[in-house]
Amino acid sequence: MLSRRQFLPAAAYGSLTILTRAAAPRRNILFIAIDDMNDWVGCLGGNPQTQTPNLDRLARQGVLFTNAHCAAPLCNPSRAALMTGIRPATSGVYTNGQPFRQSAVSKEAVTLPMHLRAHGYRVLGSGKIYHGGFPDPQSWDDYWPSQKQNKPPDPAPPNLPANGIPGSGNMDWGPVDVPDEQMGDVKVVEWVSRHLAKRVTEPLFLGCGIFRPHLPWYVPRKYFEMFPVDKIQLPPVKEDDLDDIPPIGRRFADNNGDHKRITSHGKWREAVQAYLASIAFSDAAVGRVLRALETGPNAGDFSIVLWSDHGWHLGEKLHWRKFTLWEEATRNVLMASIPGITRPGGRCRRPVSLLDIYPTLIDVCGVAPRKELEGLSLYAQLKDPLARRKVPALTTYLLGNHSVRDERWRYIRYSDGGEELYDHDQDTQEWTNLAAKPEFQKLKAELARWLPKTDAPDAPASRGVDEDADLGSAREAERQLKRSRKRNKE
Repeated sequence: MLSRRQFLPAAAYGSLTILTRAAAPRRNILFIAIDDMNDWVGCLGGNPQTQTPNLDRLARQGVLFTNAHCAAPLCNPSRAALMTGIRPATSGVYTNGQPFRQSAVSKEAVTLPMHLRAHGYRVLGSGKIYHGGFPDPQSWDDYWPSQKQNKPPDPAPPNLPANGIPGSGNMDWGPVDVPDEQMGDVKVVEWVSRHLAKRVTEPLFLGCGIFRPHLPWYVPRKYFEMFPVDKIQLPPVKEDDLDDIPPIGRRFADNNGDHKRITSHGKWREAVQAYLASIAFSDAAVGRVLRALETGPNAGDFSIVLWSDHGWHLGEKLHWRKFTLWEEATRNVLMASIPGITRPGGRCRRPVSLLDIYPTLIDVCGVAPRKELEGLSLYAQLKDPLARRKVPALTTYLLGNHSVRDERWRYIRYSDGGEELYDHDQDTQEWTNLAAKPEFQKLKAELARWLPKTDAPDAPASRGVDEDADLGSAREAERQLKRSRKRNKE
């Protein structure tokens, strides 16, 4: 029986949908995660030079969500929220060092694969699905390379830093002279492809985590050669962009960190080239998986959900990496192809969240709902991409900082009360902060209704493996915020 919480969203798109879900088959799910990929995908139009034929082809097969956003603009809290269905402000999981199993709220969480396994699924995975240091072995029947190591290592250039910038840390890039098959992501894809080559006889949830374009950007040379550096177009930037930003937002941006280091060494175009090369490499890996499915015995028997965990800045707002509440960091890739539900060529511009994936797959697979889930099913939008949706997308970065994104507006409120407001109909680059203008006070109040009513305290931290060991501006911003909160208590 549906709880009231689950029934109300379902009722919004009619009793026929409820009956369809109740009779849904146990669909096989191919669950593809990509790390640090922003909207530089052909079908999303974020960069005119990107080359992503396989992602574009998958998007044409089903529904592309063009206004999708993460629950948090960094790996661990974004993935923890997606896989548990619990938002950061509820769990207290805000940073990459906080395992969700140490949160008082989510320590006993039934993750998406656990829930499907309880309903007869076999759940397998490889690559980065959860954050690297916290792979959550109890979620899986089997994992490759192992339940403790989620991906094979990658080759690196012989002389580091390969980009020639001293002190680069993991903000490094450069070609490697190896075939694709020596890359960790391709080894992951080959393992997944071997399972797709076998006839599936019981419901299967198959996770495939692709690490690139996560830093460092080391991919085979041929991908760099696809983007000649002298032809690279830089992202549009406004040099005084941070002048109307509240203090916490400016600290998050930290334009004296990565941005100053890269631009002062004249490496901006090379960095953009390396990110485009890494995207092209990950797109090729997606193509291998899709071909394995299409040429195997299970063609047509799998539903595909593909997502990236957050976006990425490449100089916009004078900032690099994620770790902000602006469009470049919160917007992510999300597409789905569900035989019998989606139709080719669907594009949904409603604001959606990665939190919505868990309840959506519950509906798609016809399994029991879970009352603790804080996302809202996208089943209606899968059937009709134009279906109405009133709930905006909420993104949280560290304790007490939130962004609300609807179809037109982005509203940001920081932990000290600082605000930003952007009109995406007129200002897609978020260059003009309208929050101080009196004519927008009512709009801000309407958007603020969607902010969390409470912010959970920080969950305990752990010394887990962290691919983002060199966090640059994010680490410094976090330290400053902690000092500020300590002073306020005093």
